[in-house]
Amino acid sequence: MKVCVLGAGPAGLYLSILLKRADPAHEIEIFERNAPGATFGWGVVFSEETLGELRDADYATFLRITDTFARWDAIDIHYRGEVLRSRGHGFSAIARKKLLAILQERCRELGVVLHFETTIDDPAQLPEADLVVAADGVNSLLRRSRDFGTRSAPQGCKYIWYGTDLVLDAFRFSFAETEHGLIQTHSYPFDEHTSTVIVECPEPTWRAAGLDRMSDEESIAFCENLFARDLAGHRLLSNKSAWLSFPRIRNRRWSDGNVVLLGDSAHTAHFSIGSGTKLAMEDAVALANAFVRRGHHDRAAVRAALVDYELERRPMVDRFQQAAADSAGYFERVRHHTGLPPRQFAVNLLTRSGRISHANLAVRDPEFVRRADLDFAGEPDRLFAPPPFLTPLQLGKTLIPNRLVVTGEPRGAGLVRTEPIAVSEDGRITPDTPVGPGSGSWPVDSVHEAGALAMACLTHAGRRGATRPARFGVDVPLPSDEAWPLLSASAVPFGPLSQVPKAADDEDLARIRDQFASAAAEAATAGFDLLELDFAQGRLLASFLSPLTNPAEDRLRFPLEVLTACREVWPDERPLVVRLTVTDWAPRGATIDDGVAYARAFAEAGASMIHVEAGQTVAESRPVYRRGFLTTISDRVRAEAGVPTLVGGHLTTTDEVNTVLAAGRADLCLLSLET
Repeated sequence: MKVCVLGAGPAGLYLSILLKRADPAHEIEIFERNAPGATFGWGVVFSEETLGELRDADYATFLRITDTFARWDAIDIHYRGEVLRSRGHGFSAIARKKLLAILQERCRELGVVLHFETTIDDPAQLPEADLVVAADGVNSLLRRSRDFGTRSAPQGCKYIWYGTDLVLDAFRFSFAETEHGLIQTHSYPFDEHTSTVIVECPEPTWRAAGLDRMSDEESIAFCENLFARDLAGHRLLSNKSAWLSFPRIRNRRWSDGNVVLLGDSAHTAHFSIGSGTKLAMEDAVALANAFVRRGHHDRAAVRAALVDYELERRPMVDRFQQAAADSAGYFERVRHHTGLPPRQFAVNLLTRSGRISHANLAVRDPEFVRRADLDFAGEPDRLFAPPPFLTPLQLGKTLIPNRLVVTGEPRGAGLVRTEPIAVSEDGRITPDTPVGPGSGSWPVDSVHEAGALAMACLTHAGRRGATRPARFGVDVPLPSDEAWPLLSASAVPFGPLSQVPKAADDEDLARIRDQFASAAAEAATAGFDLLELDFAQGRLLASFLSPLTNPAEDRLRFPLEVLTACREVWPDERPLVVRLTVTDWAPRGATIDDGVAYARAFAEAGASMIHVEAGQTVAESRPVYRRGFLTTISDRVRAEAGVPTLVGGHLTTTDEVNTVLAAGRADLCLLSLET
């Protein structure tokens, strides 16, 4: 098979090695615009998992790479004058220039033809080949020459990639407060003489500090001065370093005919999880193995191999891109977390991408987690603390025995939440929805006997009412002779088959407000310890908060009236929770920024906690349901609105709950349990 590779980065070189090893008869040529020794950036980090794949793919290359490694297992977090160290993380790094030299040498040994300082401006300049590999990076010429359905958007902060002659002994995160905002570094060693230092900050901070107008020398001087304590008298080094925005690249498909995308030309993952080179070289392993499996005797076999490659790699890449997006978003918003205690700040940072959990961190560094749990429990002088989910929560004057929330039976939870209770007959979701919490049918006494507290959830279905029970399907309207009239903020039906609701007038609003207040008073008399008002998922009060369902400008007015009316009749010493759709997850709908502003307003009006929800405002919304999908949103509400949060989102294990709590992303967690 004749193979033409454009780009002599790690992806293109390693693929050529693996294809040549698999079949020495392959004729492989690599074309690279730069000289053999030219490279940008500094060090490349590998995880133990990636090293295992490299060992199995080509042991000779693996040995040469690992013989030059800098290795360490610690992460240092410099925050508010403290240095917190977490061990057990197992990093290895190599100078990017050294890695490329090793791969180039191995290619030559195997008979791969390398063309350096060869500029290709048009794909037609490449020789005829059975397989053409686009390994030419983020700005791939081959990718731009065809329609791969490419989407590219900036992600995260502005950043610049420096080196330093300070040799570190750990991966280091440092955070510096300035008058312009927070600026942080990611630093790590990669050989016996040099370390990488990445400086980053949100674009508004970057501009306010004047970094957008500084020369290279001025930028280095600024960063050296800002992080002088960390550098301990050492210099920052530039290798054509420039302030950049990281491009997140995705493609609808990874091959077109005999042209295939590899590495950064196919996808990128933000540098803050250190996976760019890892993903590129793992792509090479998967593509080479696909040809071993499918062969290359004709075009059909080549096409089958390319399909196999994409089917194998895309799910893995999608997961890494999601983790990288979570990580990039964290560093863009990290300024909002500077109110966290130091060790909780560190746990939040270490678990930011979802790849490390509380239990996983305890395996890596049990002493670090022991001390974090003691700090979380507020008892740093004890020998051991309970896990976070068993730590009581003081919410105002109410003590919740533990941090678990369930709907239904207590089963060891600290808080039991009712199913939605309608405040009126016409506020029911289905004919089975109970009306009013004061009927005496709720087992409040048995919940208390089990050692838990009880929370009543009051709702008005609005335009999502008059539907069949969920066992018959979601939002399936009742027959017209069984339905009741619906109300909403506007006369917009929920779905194409839904009843058109009446736009509530002033008389309707006054009646609904009084119905919520009356139900709140009933809940207090019935002995409920907490009250939850449903402002979520397209129900009546939620419909006032979304621009998709309420054209008025003052969308907070009526929900605040209901909250105020309920707060007036609900005992002061008992918490009042607002269940809030923080983002509509739909075009032109409410955004997370809107939701944070709503949460702040509700807290100021007397809400003790926000129960974080997302989506379902309109039938056509397309939320991404994955485990813990609400956790990042809860983190933002808690940090930015300064209000305690309750979060669910397919949390099914106590380890997931411990991770959320220990990192300060929520104060209570709703478990999703099989019944």
